[in-house]
Amino acid sequence: MQAFLIAIQFLTRLPLKINIEWKQETVATSLLWYPLVGFIIGVCLFGFSSIPVAQNSMLFAAIILSVWVVITGGLHLDGLADSADAWVGSHGDKNRALEIMKDPQAGPVAVILLVLVLLLKFSVIYSFILQEEVYFLIVPPVIARCVPMVLFLTTPYVREQGLGSGMAEYLSRNLAWIVLGLVFVICMFFLGIVQAVLLVVVAGCVLWYLRYLMVRCIGGMTGDTIGAAIEIVEVVVLIFLVF
Repeated sequence: MQAFLIAIQFLTRLPLKINIEWKQETVATSLLWYPLVGFIIGVCLFGFSSIPVAQNSMLFAAIILSVWVVITGGLHLDGLADSADAWVGSHGDKNRALEIMKDPQAGPVAVILLVLVLLLKFSVIYSFILQEEVYFLIVPPVIARCVPMVLFLTTPYVREQGLGSGMAEYLSRNLAWIVLGLVFVICMFFLGIVQAVLLVVVAGCVLWYLRYLMVRCIGGMTGDTIGAAIEIVEVVVLIFLVF
């Protein structure tokens, strides 16, 4: 239960004020609960979308997107911005890229990418509202929060110090694969077998390419690149569901 509470506290800004000791083993186990936290985020978005707070569909889509950002605290958007700056500013220098990721300031490339990601999310939410299929908002947060598990199972963590180093050391690989399998089975029930398989293939290909870029640029992953991958996969899943 502590691992689940850590996952909620880390991935969301839900008002959960419980003092928990963040041991490395417990933090690593919290990764297994990430898809469930994604489900909670998706249910919150779907529940909010059921409240007629605005008659204008575009305004309503903007409000839902704002709620999405507030719930997550913009955590992964920050990682996306840092990764974008590092990718452009490092010029292939691994150490330079890692230093740029620590810089709290956002460059023009980061701002442009953030705008594009949020614009795509807004457009998809607006499309869901028009098609009266807002329940699809439950799926992307779940799939995207499987990304950290996949990366920790397949990709080295490059920073010796930090939250991710303990996760990489203590994550149970067998349990992680079981959780990923359960998420896939649930997606088959929710979307249908064909759509679920296509979704996993598309999201997997995107994540594979992102992993390739991480390894080529910095030799592995960091917390920022994980956050960037979550945001990009989330957008890809949203666009897939529209079509």
